[in-house]
Amino acid sequence: MLKKLDDNVKDQNSNNMPFPRGKKPISSKIPKLNTKGLENQDGPQTKRSSSSPQGAPKKRTAFVDITNAHKIELCNPIKKDPIKKLQKKASVLAKNDGTLKKSAVVSLEEQLQELKNVELPVEKPVEPCSKASLPPHLLPPQIPPEFDIDSEHLSDSTHAPEYAKDIFDYLKSREEKFVLHDYMANQTNLNRNMRAILVDWLVEVQENFELNHETLYLAVKMTDHYLAVTQAKRDSLQLIGSTAMLIASKFEERAPPCVDDFLYICDDAYKRSQLITMEISILQALKFDINIPVPYRFLRRYAKCVNAGMDTLTLARFICELSLLEMEFVPVRASLLASACLLIALVTKDLGGWSACLQFHSGYNGEDLAPVVRKLHHMLSSPPDSKLAIIRSKYAHEVFFEVALIPTVNLQKLEGFLK
Repeated sequence: MLKKLDDNVKDQNSNNMPFPRGKKPISSKIPKLNTKGLENQDGPQTKRSSSSPQGAPKKRTAFVDITNAHKIELCNPIKKDPIKKLQKKASVLAKNDGTLKKSAVVSLEEQLQELKNVELPVEKPVEPCSKASLPPHLLPPQIPPEFDIDSEHLSDSTHAPEYAKDIFDYLKSREEKFVLHDYMANQTNLNRNMRAILVDWLVEVQENFELNHETLYLAVKMTDHYLAVTQAKRDSLQLIGSTAMLIASKFEERAPPCVDDFLYICDDAYKRSQLITMEISILQALKFDINIPVPYRFLRRYAKCVNAGMDTLTLARFICELSLLEMEFVPVRASLLASACLLIALVTKDLGGWSACLQFHSGYNGEDLAPVVRKLHHMLSSPPDSKLAIIRSKYAHEVFFEVALIPTVNLQKLEGFLK
């Protein structure tokens, strides 16, 4: 990477720059997770004996001896003859026995008659709460049936169908906070070509570590936001990029690479303390708000609106990833850039233009996309730079449907879908 920077900067001396583009890590130092060691294994358990151990107190009921009532003897000075008492009790029971048999029949008939006369109250069905009584933030979004792309996944909680539109509306609203400008004019030690070489190297890092594409996009976004507010030197550019990739990995990956892995891919040009210090500096410059909307998320959402196949989505991803190299796309909002990339892919594959469903979910029409689409077409039509070949080489592979080898669509055909 050092050699590329020196070839493209005429006014710089041939200094040692720690951009080891010629070296690829043969084997990653990412430690493999040992799942066996992480599992909790319970040891043998012994059953408790039902009988009390020797010397332990005997079993007793819960309320024994609370009042000591069984020990109290009532003293009555007048003692009655128990035999006379029993005889009197027996005569009373004999008289009452006949009366009870007669009254039992009568009382049973009376009870049946009373039950017939009693009117049971009719329970009214409980009416569910009407939608009007719910607060506005709890009401489901009003989506016309022809634009509903989430109801088919109602049984799959991983798609979050109830909140999908709200989530992307929220991400789109957050774009206003992260609008950038062309900051390169304020960087006295850097230029556009240096940034392009850095992004090209970050794509290679993402491939070597097999990171998510969201990680790559977020790392580039954080690098741009940091350079927009901080003066950077040429020899610290790779440190900024690798540290941004480390932060993005912590945010996006389930098992992010460690600090030593990023020191290794930089050919040990930096110390551990330098990388950690740069991590603190980037987080402070971004005010610890790194949930930056990236075009890759919007691209997958919008491709779902037209049920685009993986080949069409991959072509749009190729165009979107190429735009990371160009400084002119830094100020473009992520949702707008994703929409323009998808439109070019749809026209290239003869799948139509910007449909009503895409317009509903993206909020853009063909005229809104026109300026960005023309810039992207110019980028695709320009001769590729041989020193920035990582992305084209990546998407020329059969795993990515060889979309980098597809000829660029005619501009006149593209213009017909921009009106």
